[in-house]
Amino acid sequence: MSLRDMASRWPMVLYAATWTLLLIVTVAVASFSPEIAFITAISPSSAFSKSCAAEGFVRIPLDYPREAMCFPAHTVRRSGLDFFVPTVFAALVVAGSALVVRSLALRGG
Repeated sequence: MSLRDMASRWPMVLYAATWTLLLIVTVAVASFSPEIAFITAISPSSAFSKSCAAEGFVRIPLDYPREAMCFPAHTVRRSGLDFFVPTVFAALVVAGSALVVRSLALRGG
């Protein structure tokens, strides 16, 4: 492949890279925001978690608004999978999106 061929394809490569980056950022925000909200809600400094009557308990929100249960703090902790699961999920969604776009023959330019 010559330098002229590479230069003529540069706008398409930039276009593809831009959309790929946009997909990655969108999926990352969508997959990490619920985890961040949950960790913020159960952190010891949160006003939500301080509403348990007993010391050493953490309040966990339920699916219904304003409903929660208190659990011992030692049972609620971060796992090593908390980072990898959303990251793998994001990668799978981006790959799936790329396959859908390819199958629909949607091309830029």
